Amino acid sequence: MADGELEKLAGDASSLSDVAREALRAEIAKRKLEITLQEAPAEEEERPKIVILRTFMNVQEALFAKSVLDSAGIESFLADENLVRLDWFLSNAVGGVKLWVKEEDAKAAEAILDQSRP
Repeated sequence: MADGELEKLAGDASSLSDVAREALRAEIAKRKLEITLQEAPAEEEERPKIVILRTFMNVQEALFAKSVLDSAGIESFLADENLVRLDWFLSNAVGGVKLWVKEEDAKAAEAILDQSRP
């Protein structure tokens, strides 16, 4: 690598593994360059907490509930859907198909699913 490339890489050193950072330090020292590694990670986006809104014993009910939330603009996803689809008998073993939503959307999602029931 050219010196400029090493400098650019050092600017994003927080994305490197420990071994790669050590190799970069060694190469910078070997070339006697005045480059410091940017150790502090860039500000990471805080990940939203997700919660299980409901569980369903069959895939069809879970897909229906997810489609209702999708139509309302609430992001959601299903867990264990493929396992239950593979063998419905496993539904009890895994606790059913789980509908997950962001914690901040849980109350609104619950209200929407409650009103969609006949």
